[in-house]
Amino acid sequence: MSSIRQNITKVTQEICEACEKCGRCADSVQLLAVSKTKPVSAISEAIAAGQLAFGENYVQEGVDKIQHFAATKPDLALSWHFIGPIQSNKTRPVAEHFDWVHSVDRAKIARRLSEQRPDNLPPLKILLQVNTSGEASKSGVEFDELAALAAEIVSLPNLELRGLMSIPEKADDYNSQLSAFASLAQARDRLQQQLPETTLDTLSMGMSGDMEAAVAAGSTMVRIGTAIFGARNYS
Repeated sequence: MSSIRQNITKVTQEICEACEKCGRCADSVQLLAVSKTKPVSAISEAIAAGQLAFGENYVQEGVDKIQHFAATKPDLALSWHFIGPIQSNKTRPVAEHFDWVHSVDRAKIARRLSEQRPDNLPPLKILLQVNTSGEASKSGVEFDELAALAAEIVSLPNLELRGLMSIPEKADDYNSQLSAFASLAQARDRLQQQLPETTLDTLSMGMSGDMEAAVAAGSTMVRIGTAIFGARNYS
């Protein structure tokens, strides 16, 4: 059974190979280790292997881990990303503890995050989740509503809009994956033209099964969980 350190080495190598295939620099894509349902001991192993950015889907679980490492490893520059759906009644702990939020798709949520972000913390880095497949069951703002939402977020004092995120419809073939990711990259480019004073440098897209296509389409952050930490236990 491979260790978390070995898994991170393997995933990092796969990112490097995906970058090489499409002529990109390997350091242009960040690995976000998705640590939901995993204990702090597993995260500690990942930290020991040099991983510093972690993604969490559940608010209280994520806050508990953030507080644990703030107390036990206060000198470590860890980066905590909230990547799950946000309910209105859970915005305060997200605003108070996380560094990034990948899943904003409503102005109401953005306003609450800005209002509840403590003054002593830097602006909360925001990615807008886009529904690239148009599925009714999927979270995310529609393409035609993206510009208005982005403009509102840019006006909020305690948020910093950095780019877009998507979880496209599952597809097994490379071309379908590439098409879905390319649509998000194009939406980011259009948005950048509309907001020239805002640096939209982040595309959070790609997981274990579609990472190569995501990197080819311009992903700057891939979200990898099981390939690093092993199967999740939801019991």
